[in-house]
Amino acid sequence: MSSKTSSISRRSLFSGAATVGAVAAATAVLPGVVKQTAPAAVALPKPTRGGGYTLSEHVQQYYKTTRV
Repeated sequence: MSSKTSSISRRSLFSGAATVGAVAAATAVLPGVVKQTAPAAVALPKPTRGGGYTLSEHVQQYYKTTRV
């Protein structure tokens, strides 16, 4: 009886399976990640009495990220 050995090692088999799993996970996640373009910000007129702080959208987003 002759025993036929496989040319694929166990290490390369598991490496290939891990690669296929990683690619499958990435393709499952990526369609949900869609970068939306933000509309151009409209320049507001400068205040006549100084100041100038406005609670803009990016400031509100920052405040949301700092909540504990």
